[in-house]
Parts: sequence; C-alpha cells; structure tokens
Amino acid sequence: MLRKLLPHPGLTLLLILTWLMLVNEFKWGSLVFGAMLGVALPLLTAPFWPDRPLIKNWLLAAEFVAIVLYDIAKSNITVALIVLFRPRAKLQPAWVTVPLDLQTPEAITVLAGTITMTPGTVTADISADGRALLVHCLDGADPDAVRDDIKARYESRLKRIFE
Repeated sequence: MLRKLLPHPGLTLLLILTWLMLVNEFKWGSLVFGAMLGVALPLLTAPFWPDRPLIKNWLLAAEFVAIVLYDIAKSNITVALIVLFRPRAKLQPAWVTVPLDLQTPEAITVLAGTITMTPGTVTADISADGRALLVHCLDGADPDAVRDDIKARYESRLKRIFE
C-alpha cells in the first residue's frame, strides 16, 4: 500500500525539500503543500517510470555529488581566469570523443549532465549506438587527458553506482 502511495520516496523527499527552499522560510502550510506536491507529482508521473534506476551504493553516490560540486567550483574559477586573462589566440578549444563503458541510460544521462554542469565543458552529442559522447572543451590542450579525466573521475564512479 505504501509503495502505491509513494512510488518514488526519494523524489517525494526531494520535492518537499525543494519546495521549502523555494519559499525560503519554514511555515507549516508550506510543509503541508510541499508534501502534497511530493506525493502528487510522483503519483502522476509513475506510469512514465516503468523501470526505475536502482542506485546500488548510496554512499558512493553521495561521494560522487561531493566530487561534482567541488569540480564545478574549481572549474568556475578556472574558466573565469581563462576568460579574464588569457588572450583568445592562446585558447585551445577541442572536441573530445569519450567512449562509454556505461550501459544504463540513466548512468549515461548523469554523466552527460555532469560534464555539461562543469564549466568549460559541454556534452554536445551521443553516438547513434549510445557508446560514445562528444564533448566540447573550452581549453583542451590535451584532449586525451580530458577524456581520461572524465572516464576516471566520473564514469568509473557512475559505473559502481548504477551497474
């Protein structure tokens, strides 16, 4: 019965917390409305999620989020320094093909999103067979190093989280 009422409990909790952050102050009415949204939206969207992705290691997922947040902060500073102080002629933009070892579409989507959220890189395309990502780097002097960094830092962790 509880599974029918809360088909995605993690999403329910995330929606409640997101709503409380959006209203920017705690009131019981806001909590109740956030709970109503947190229950209603997953119920309405449950038919579109027939096979939910299973996270196999929540501790590793938390570590992954921390690493991504650190990389976003560090990359913001790096990109700001590039934009402010490096002449355009010295920039070395590059297209990098990242072959994928990941199998699940959810893990591939998280990887593509992580690359795009990190300033200085953007996932531009996925191959037709879903086995490679095309990534653009603002300043990629060594495309092989960029590829290896993405695979070692993100893809290997996502493989352990999702597969």
